[in-house]
Amino acid sequence: MLSKVEAKRMKNYFVPTAVAAAAAVIGLAGCGKTPGNVASANSATNYPLPEPPLVAACPPGIPGGRLVITELGDPKTFNPITANETSSQDILRFMFASLLGFDVPTQRVEPGLAASWTNSPDGKTWTFKLRKNLRWSDGAPLTAADVAFTWNDVIYNPKIDNVMRDAFIIAGKKFTVTKVDDLTIQVVTPEIYAPFLESFGSGVPILPQHILAKAVADGTFLSTYGVSTKPENIVGSGPFRIKECKPAQYTLLERNPYFFEVDSNGQRLPYFDYIVFTVVPDMNAMSLRFLSGESDVDDFIYPYEYDQFKTESAKGRFQLLEPGIGLETAFLWFNENTNVDANGKPYVDPNKLKWFRNTKFRQACSYAIDREAIIQSIYSGRAIPNYGFVTPGNQKWYDPNIKTYPHDLAKARELLKEIGIEDRNGDGYVEDAEGHPIEFVLNTNTGNGAREKTAVLIANDLGKDKLGFKVIFQPIEFNTLINKIDVTYDYECVLLGLAPGGSTDPADGMNVIKSSGFTHQWFPRQKAPSTDWEAQLDQLMDAQIRTLDFTERKKDYDQVQEILAGQVPMIFTVTPMYYAAIRSDIGNVRPTALSYNRATWNAEELYFKH
Repeated sequence: MLSKVEAKRMKNYFVPTAVAAAAAVIGLAGCGKTPGNVASANSATNYPLPEPPLVAACPPGIPGGRLVITELGDPKTFNPITANETSSQDILRFMFASLLGFDVPTQRVEPGLAASWTNSPDGKTWTFKLRKNLRWSDGAPLTAADVAFTWNDVIYNPKIDNVMRDAFIIAGKKFTVTKVDDLTIQVVTPEIYAPFLESFGSGVPILPQHILAKAVADGTFLSTYGVSTKPENIVGSGPFRIKECKPAQYTLLERNPYFFEVDSNGQRLPYFDYIVFTVVPDMNAMSLRFLSGESDVDDFIYPYEYDQFKTESAKGRFQLLEPGIGLETAFLWFNENTNVDANGKPYVDPNKLKWFRNTKFRQACSYAIDREAIIQSIYSGRAIPNYGFVTPGNQKWYDPNIKTYPHDLAKARELLKEIGIEDRNGDGYVEDAEGHPIEFVLNTNTGNGAREKTAVLIANDLGKDKLGFKVIFQPIEFNTLINKIDVTYDYECVLLGLAPGGSTDPADGMNVIKSSGFTHQWFPRQKAPSTDWEAQLDQLMDAQIRTLDFTERKKDYDQVQEILAGQVPMIFTVTPMYYAAIRSDIGNVRPTALSYNRATWNAEELYFKH
């Protein structure tokens, strides 16, 4: 039997100042009773379960309570197809479901909205059977029509620019997605597509046709599901749905009473009634909130904070998690975009573009960066140098044979001299062959102390007293910086990172590596590869997904890693050890280094033990 709503208990014993408004909304000011005004979100007994429901493998937990998570910055959007930044994706992961699920620690594909699937003998025709009586978070039926709509009307719509499409084009051909009946979807791939279940099945959120069809038809889809959209109009099928968003304060999610998963006792998941994302100005504030008991989990503990967290965890209020080497990569890149804006002005000054697009220039920068100094001074020794797109944390796909760039200023200066860059007037700064000083602006996002400190060290490594560049460091608010990178292309050099959401498969990086990719950071969405090596990357990435032979895939992907390391369009810095912390009274915690959401990747299974 499903638990009665009266038996649910609120579990947080404090009301943090930053979430006082949210606490008022959800009635947390008093004792542990579930407030009456949220019965509609919690009365799961009112809604029939799908047939069959997905049964979680986790031990049964106790329903009730609200989980407080701190977030660095506001979400930019609640549209999962257009979101391309963690401030949005950290929240969206709870609001939308895919055809299949994915167990991150084991890297195992599992049933999701689809209860089962089959593949044809030739490996190119897949058939999914949806559960009966699936519901969207507003109670409307979820059927195969929604799946077909997601692919044919949205992802493959040429008028909708999105981060999903790149991974699902093979040799210029789309997948054919067909509704067979209300519960059956058939997908035909142009060729064998090795990561199909993981990438197509579990990697793409399904969208509600009844809500979004009009926006697609009238061309307003890109602005739908915005942060100012009324919560009741943002419909998904994940474990939670949005209840309120207050910019610069918090985003409040409530449990989705129609969610399709139960535990082995038949209790509908998720266990938590609410998740509150509170906005903090920087990473230090994130840690302070957790250590003071004002948040329940910290997925992003930096290595330099380890000793402090270790000492505090001994008091028993929380446990310190140590998953190991992560997948997250931090890197510097230059704007290599050769295009012009609407007024015919080049996005990048032509003189600077010449430097940025020169491989030896980028290699020189990589040699000049003192990664060991970054590791010791910023990460307290708990990090490793990184030179490639894949970190050693991804043991299955990592190539240990890529070119490396140990700190070597003499080598860096030698490479610059080979391309005509040297100090021509004795002022300590280097100039190119035409006499232009090597000068550019380095941006990173504000609020991430480790990243800002890393940028300062890099600016010093490249600066007058070492390599001889004039580097102007300008940190910028995160969403403003993302707009410069993805929309206006108004920047010269950026230090940021990529944080895989859980999958280790090469297909997960398709939109970064392919020249047409949305996140091909140094020169995105190219109509044709701008260099021979980018064309080779395109060819290899297409080839590795067209075979089921792991050895062949690994060979192709190793070449991809070696090209990226040799050409260095992304100048990688260091990869830290992963740490996280979570309250000791939270159950079903399964920490992993294979997701940047180290402790909360399975939030629908987490619960308060008493």
